[in-house]
Amino acid sequence: MTKNPFINSLVASIYIFAIVGLMTWGTSMVKPKDSFIAPVAMISLFTLSAAVMGYLFLYQPIQLYFDNKKKQAIKLFLQTVGVFGLITFLVLISLFFNLFV
Repeated sequence: MTKNPFINSLVASIYIFAIVGLMTWGTSMVKPKDSFIAPVAMISLFTLSAAVMGYLFLYQPIQLYFDNKKKQAIKLFLQTVGVFGLITFLVLISLFFNLFV
């Protein structure tokens, strides 16, 4: 993605919020029913999300690593994970204190 851990983490968070919003909206619009396709859809979404997150978190660090910038690659990866962890912590705190309910 980019060499900016804040942008990478922000895009990952936006992706998660978009998926949750789509799922929330979708379940309010369609009456859920048991079917074979529901588990297939969920596993497909899980696989897609793993690929998207892998791209957001790993693409630039791998590029840097193969350009023999190993310390910079590790630093970028850890910073991205750290910023994403901070965003996750803030979401959990907002959930705990009912800030956005």
